[in-house]
Amino acid sequence: MSEQSPTYPSHWEADIVLRDGGTARIRPLTPDDAGRLVAFYTDVSDRSKYYRFFAPYPRLSDRDVHRFTHHDYVNRVGLAVLVRDEIIATVRFDRIDDTGRPSEDSTDAEVAFLVQDAHQGRGVASALLEHIAAVARERGIRRFIAEVLPDNRTMGKVFTDAGYTQHRSFAEGVMHFELDLEPTEESLAVMRSREHRAEARSTQRLLAPGSVAVVGAGRDPRGVGRSVLTNLLAAGFAGRLQAVNRNAGGRTELDGVPGVPLRATLAELPYPVDLAVVAVPADQVPAVVAECGAHGVQGLVVVTAGYAETGAAGRERQRDLVRQARAAGMRVIGPNAFGLVNTDPAVRLNASLSPQLPEAGGLGIFSQSGAIGAALLEAAHRRGLGLSSFASAGNRADVSGNDLLQYWEEDPATRVLLLYLESFGNPRKFSRIARRVAAAKPIVVIKGGRHTGSIPAGHAAALTRIDDRSVDTLFQQAGVLRVDTITELYDAADLLVHQPLPPGDRIAVVGNSDSLGLLTHDAALSAGLRPLLPHDLTTSATPEDFTAGLDAAIDRPDSDVVVAVVIPPIGVGALPYFPGSGLLESAGAVRAEDAAADARESAPFADALSAAADRAAAAGKPLLLIHLALPALAEQLRGRLPSYPRPERAVRALALATRHAAWRRDHAETGRIPDLERVAEGPARRQVAAALADAPEVELDEAAVATLLAHYGIDLLRTLPAADERSAVQAARSLGYPVALKATSPALRHRPDLGSVRLDLTSKAELQRAHQETTALLGPDARLVVQRMAPRGVDTTVSATVDPAVGAILSFGLAGAASELLGDLAHRLVPATDRDAAGLVREIKAAPLLFGWRGAEPVDTAALEELLLRVSQLVDDLPEVAALTLEPVVVAPHGLAVLGATVRLARLPARTDLGPRALG
Repeated sequence: MSEQSPTYPSHWEADIVLRDGGTARIRPLTPDDAGRLVAFYTDVSDRSKYYRFFAPYPRLSDRDVHRFTHHDYVNRVGLAVLVRDEIIATVRFDRIDDTGRPSEDSTDAEVAFLVQDAHQGRGVASALLEHIAAVARERGIRRFIAEVLPDNRTMGKVFTDAGYTQHRSFAEGVMHFELDLEPTEESLAVMRSREHRAEARSTQRLLAPGSVAVVGAGRDPRGVGRSVLTNLLAAGFAGRLQAVNRNAGGRTELDGVPGVPLRATLAELPYPVDLAVVAVPADQVPAVVAECGAHGVQGLVVVTAGYAETGAAGRERQRDLVRQARAAGMRVIGPNAFGLVNTDPAVRLNASLSPQLPEAGGLGIFSQSGAIGAALLEAAHRRGLGLSSFASAGNRADVSGNDLLQYWEEDPATRVLLLYLESFGNPRKFSRIARRVAAAKPIVVIKGGRHTGSIPAGHAAALTRIDDRSVDTLFQQAGVLRVDTITELYDAADLLVHQPLPPGDRIAVVGNSDSLGLLTHDAALSAGLRPLLPHDLTTSATPEDFTAGLDAAIDRPDSDVVVAVVIPPIGVGALPYFPGSGLLESAGAVRAEDAAADARESAPFADALSAAADRAAAAGKPLLLIHLALPALAEQLRGRLPSYPRPERAVRALALATRHAAWRRDHAETGRIPDLERVAEGPARRQVAAALADAPEVELDEAAVATLLAHYGIDLLRTLPAADERSAVQAARSLGYPVALKATSPALRHRPDLGSVRLDLTSKAELQRAHQETTALLGPDARLVVQRMAPRGVDTTVSATVDPAVGAILSFGLAGAASELLGDLAHRLVPATDRDAAGLVREIKAAPLLFGWRGAEPVDTAALEELLLRVSQLVDDLPEVAALTLEPVVVAPHGLAVLGATVRLARLPARTDLGPRALG
């Protein structure tokens, strides 16, 4: 691409996913595109040309080519869509006035599209409209004008379906469209719906290929390529399988791999390839990718290492790999990938380094680590949990967890999603997608780097590290369940995939061990659940006793979950030993040949529990099993009933499921962002712009803070300086008694324990005495002020800080030790809804102090929630507000008072998640 134009807007370049899952590149047209444009126009049908120019237009003149490739990128802009470095579509706008003439002052522009016939129906024009509209808004254009012939229904549908506010008219045989380019809820919904369909389709093409070629499959059975080929064969891949090795030397088969054709290059294949597994050295990958692009391959799994995990040079190789693949219309899993798995009987794909295709089931698994991915597959097999599909993306240079979420949302075979994440490419997008998916399918995540915050070498992630508090907030609002270990991950998955979500948190415990029942009861209490008193069936309980006891627990109107606790039965007619324990081996009770007897003895109990599970499911209540020393029973119920060898593991999984069910109920009642009165966004924006005019970052003084807060209806209790007794008395006279005398020095602020605050001063004499004592105690640098006394109440703190990766976070807690020392704070991402505000107030552990603890009068939580919403709107409207703190906020039984506030402004990067669809 030519670099001769210093105004070339490189930030308009983007990779996109089209409706069919293929990729393409959008970028501005340049003079260097003249040849490409002529070739493109030659391949466009006469009909499409007529629709574009309203007249026969068989070829472009030299003047046309110059006009369409030379732009000022302000008043005239042209974008092109390219695949394999060939133009497949163009769009252009020209700024015009009311008469249709060129104008540099207008906010209107005429727009026109042209899409090559072979690529129509792929969503190219819709994607172009999103990008050209974003460009136009950046250049101050607020409205597009377009004229479309009535027969050109496809283009008319692009405009009508875009979701922008529009006006249509018909005159002189032409449809006239006017599109207001300000994004609307509908246009954003349309954009995200198209994004979802395209990314889901692109992932589906990877997971369900009709043909696979392993490039780099060699003679060595221990080689990576040969291992993947062997695994594909062993899994019984349902499509065509091909081995490619440049050293084939005329051979048509690999030794020891009969039935799989061998070729030296993809070009020699007689049929197309959907998925290529690349297992050649890193220096050979570019040639292989070029060959795959030329052959029409749809996706790549690059298991080759030696990329960004090796350093700067490898990182550049990784960028080149992604650019090359996307330009050819391909998505990439990897590099340094462990591979892909799809257990669908119609596919049976094991394009991975796992030697065994897992059993089919309802789990979808994504891992950013090959080692963890292998561990997840092994643990699933050991636990008897079947998979629908699996992807381990290695360096995650292209396809990410977001893409898999888009796919799994619509995949009927996937019921529960398990993710191992070490980094986020686009945290806001993850949050948006996960919130939508979690409303239908539980998402359980292990997030590595909880304490270090580090991103593993090689990951294609933003350089900004996300604070773990921000990660927790993101997961909480998106309905994502976070666990710390693989054991916890599968404990939760076993419950979520086999049982309904709990309708509440009341737990009925039934079993033949009073002690185990009490341990389960205590664990449930500790987890914040509400267990009922255990029902002890005694150690001599029979299968019939279990059936009766479990049925009664299921039928109880005050139970939401039933937990069966089972130990080996003791007594007449029961097992006289603990099966499999080995404790009584010296007596000959346990021998290897007794395993079958153990299973026979356990079978009636397994039948009783299985029947109870059916009954519980019909009642909409989950049933769990906690067992001790009963491996045969657990094995018989494997894949049927979640079984746990310890109460704490079962209760931890149950608490996660209960929390998710509560989130879904809350999510169903969507909160709203209310229209608040006394909000003046315009003056606030001007104040912020003026404050940052001469500095990239600034801390506002008290007067400026009060002015900014007042623009959003937040009144900061007025303070007046009290440098000496005389000024203190004058301030009190102006404000009115009673007053407070406070030190505002940073070292003393909010430290009443050091004597920095004197309250309830009702007279001149009291104020003068307090001033003398405070000055003597703290010295002349205390910076004393006088403030009118606020009503008595509970001191709280409200703050908002910006995490560069996830955006602004709204926080709430009680002022002082509760939040500062104990970390008792609740957090929400901005913008917050009314339900978010209510949740913040009620979520902290000290919340009872706000609601009348020990007979105290409840405070005005409605006023507090409104304040939280006002702060949320302020930081959402003004992204330059990098940090804001209101402390203390005294919440009284009626109303509240903001006694102190600080605001820091900073120029922050523009948000990228609000723009047109684009791959990261």
